[in-house]
Amino acid sequence: MAGSEEQTVDIEHSLTEWFTGAEKVVVAGIGNPFRRDDFVGVEIVKKLQNRVSESVFLIEAETVPESFIDPITKFKPTHILLIDAGIMNQKPGTPKLADPTQLMRKSSISTHTLPLRIFCDYLTETTAAKIALLIIQPQDASFGEGLTPKLKQTAKNLINLLQKLLP
Repeated sequence: MAGSEEQTVDIEHSLTEWFTGAEKVVVAGIGNPFRRDDFVGVEIVKKLQNRVSESVFLIEAETVPESFIDPITKFKPTHILLIDAGIMNQKPGTPKLADPTQLMRKSSISTHTLPLRIFCDYLTETTAAKIALLIIQPQDASFGEGLTPKLKQTAKNLINLLQKLLP
């Protein structure tokens, strides 16, 4: 199996398992619009708009996910999925489903390590939701706009997968 296909199968298995029992889901895209591939999470959420059910709350959090704590809490989700670019020393476009507690152990998993960890801890305390991070290895997070072709393809694959799996 080719590397890209293998990654798709792995992430599909991980997400399918994680979404078990999902009734109300928050999907928040995190990233800086002026840092190329860092914006992949927000791009995925943007493309999911009007393609998911009312039991899914989509948030384009950009670099301030903490600004959405109140609406997330009021939505009463069973699952919260945060999508963000993160350095994992993998091939560009590699997606990985991670537990937020890994942020403490692996400081390089996200460019927003401290705030994202605090955000996740707070949501864990204020909701009964399962929380996961969908981290995507960027190719280019330098100043600029627009995803690289590799990350555009990864985003497209993940959008199709999430449409299939979301309640």
